[in-house]
Amino acid sequence: MNKPASASERHVIIGTAGHVDHGKTALIRALTGVETDRLKEEKTRGISIDLGFAPFRLPSGLVAGVVDVPGHERFISNMLSGIGGIDLVLLVVDVNEGVMPQTREHVQILDLLQIPRGIIVLTKCDLAEEEWIDIVAEEVREEVAGTFLEKAPVARVSALTGAGLKELGALIEKTAQTLPAKDSDGPMRLPIDRHFTLAGFGTVITGTLLSGRVRPGDQVEMLPPGLSVRVREVQVHGKQVAEACAGQRVALNLAGLDRELIRRGAVIATPGVFEQTTCVDARLSLLAEAPRPLRFRDPVHLYLGTARVVGLVALLDRDLMQPGESVIAQIHLDRPLVAHREDRFIIRSYSPMTTIGGGRVLDPRPAKHRRFRADILAGLKELESGEKSFLLQKLGEQQATTAKNLELLSGLGKERVETHLRQLEEEGLAWQLVDQWATSDALASWRHRLIEAVARFHDANPLLPGIPHATLKGALPDKLSAKAFQKLLQMLLDDGQLAQKSEWLQSPGWQPRPAPRQAELLSRIEEAYREEGMLAKNRKEMLDRLGVADEDAEVLLAYLFAEGRLVKLNEESFLHAEAYARALELLRKHFAAQQTLTLAQFRDLLGSARKQVQALLEHYDGLKYTRRVGDERVAWKLPPG
Repeated sequence: MNKPASASERHVIIGTAGHVDHGKTALIRALTGVETDRLKEEKTRGISIDLGFAPFRLPSGLVAGVVDVPGHERFISNMLSGIGGIDLVLLVVDVNEGVMPQTREHVQILDLLQIPRGIIVLTKCDLAEEEWIDIVAEEVREEVAGTFLEKAPVARVSALTGAGLKELGALIEKTAQTLPAKDSDGPMRLPIDRHFTLAGFGTVITGTLLSGRVRPGDQVEMLPPGLSVRVREVQVHGKQVAEACAGQRVALNLAGLDRELIRRGAVIATPGVFEQTTCVDARLSLLAEAPRPLRFRDPVHLYLGTARVVGLVALLDRDLMQPGESVIAQIHLDRPLVAHREDRFIIRSYSPMTTIGGGRVLDPRPAKHRRFRADILAGLKELESGEKSFLLQKLGEQQATTAKNLELLSGLGKERVETHLRQLEEEGLAWQLVDQWATSDALASWRHRLIEAVARFHDANPLLPGIPHATLKGALPDKLSAKAFQKLLQMLLDDGQLAQKSEWLQSPGWQPRPAPRQAELLSRIEEAYREEGMLAKNRKEMLDRLGVADEDAEVLLAYLFAEGRLVKLNEESFLHAEAYARALELLRKHFAAQQTLTLAQFRDLLGSARKQVQALLEHYDGLKYTRRVGDERVAWKLPPG
């Protein structure tokens, strides 16, 4: 359960709602002293057309952000782009007119979006008798029955005389104290609701910071289209700040961004966290007052955050959705937007445009579903049923992923994700592989695939002692990290299902099986290197002299290295094991008598060529038997004789 925010972390966004000309803008002006109608047409016509914004200092000193939305039905799209990020709504009703069409539609929208708190504000009370105000208050109560405003407090005010404004401010303060804390530690997400250019500053965008923090100098991403930009300056309520946190109205000055690339509905976010999507799985609800049923693949206008797109509703278990019904559906969008699990949205009919319902995102990046499939429907209901089920499904889809990524996919906090993962582990449904998690089904499949990959490699390469580590990893998904793969491999080694010989992985009991011709070549190569001893030439000279073709050489040499008959110093220089052992014994004897060793001294000891001796000394350096200091070597971790 979310706890109320402390005063130091509490950031509140207050929104208005209500019918046109019911006094929303006048109320905000009276409360804040700010005129939120900024457009010439708004001032000429006396109605709000676009979103207006103002800071509001509450009695405690807390400065809340206010979003004043237009009430006219023609500007409902603008209203929807500003209402999504609010914490507390003031439902404004003119007592001289009472409940009107946009009052009802705004209440429906607010209820579908599950706005946390609300206050009913009866305005223009200086123009009505007390008895009449009581009647209107009762009418509003009846209208909001069954919604989130059912038990909301009622304030009676006059923006003209100032009556009731002090009491309303105290009521807002009291309600704000009950709001849950915002997620300022999560990834930053800010839907753009306004953008403009200022001379000498460049491009500025504004919006409500839904989660995370943003600071000057931060590199952020704009989605769509997916551009990386730098934050030049951050402002809150018109003042430059060092940091803005979730729940604040924010203006960002973005460096080097062409305003033509920005549109309302785009999101400024932490780079690499959020993705654009053109399809969502959702719990969709159709209002009981909707004028007609919703048919399969009916187009609708979908509003999410500040974005508006057209979506085709794919009903998965029926052809017709009746008013008042709630179903799980997949919605295909005509252009990309940024969505997150648990995001709420509104749908309006395609034509004529009226609010008909809304919903909640269950999965922002789903696969395309076939209709009337019991297993798919069961999976989606399980996805909806709880956080743990969602995480298990996402684990299966992601193949291998981190707890941090699951936090981002689910929208859950770190502690809740970790708790669910531990429970899934205890239930035998998930495994932790060092830095990643996977389902138990995936783990069992990967184990089987590794065992099979080793067996297939043996069949294809009967002379080799096993499959190289890097080659074997290629049998598993690329998403599996190196640490996770090593943990999985160790499990197979511990269980005896695989064995390891040097850098090779093999089936238990595996022995290379040279063919007769290969055995003859192996014997010739080994004998040649034994005879040459410390005077062995480079690889090409030795193999050319023996008449060994390049296509045969790799596998033959790998066998001799694995069997310990030859020792590889580098890609061109090899020694027979007997010569290598003699050289190592001479190295020990030298350091038993002296502190340092030069290349020339070792060359004289071995009676070998400079190039071969240099390769041998660098080989010892790599093994940490010796350490180079200037032109000399000193003993380091020399193995005992």
